[in-house]
Amino acid sequence: MPRTVEEILQHADELAARFESYEPDPSDELDAAAVTMLRAAVAERSEAERHLLDAVRAARDSGMPWSAIGTLVGTSGEAARQRYGNRVA
Repeated sequence: MPRTVEEILQHADELAARFESYEPDPSDELDAAAVTMLRAAVAERSEAERHLLDAVRAARDSGMPWSAIGTLVGTSGEAARQRYGNRVA
């Protein structure tokens, strides 16, 4: 890490030279359509998780046992309690 003014200026010059000589590599480019689809899928999963958490909270508020919730979400009751228990309380 540069410490003196001269070192800082030299480092800045080196960075400027690297920036000015940079040539993008086409293989580094991301497919915009794939990125868009992936971002949408992540947003949908996040929304689905929020809906599931709301549903588990409603189920617990209505008195449904963890064993039944676990069955409905595809796990054991204990796994459902561990995953959602502290988030719905």
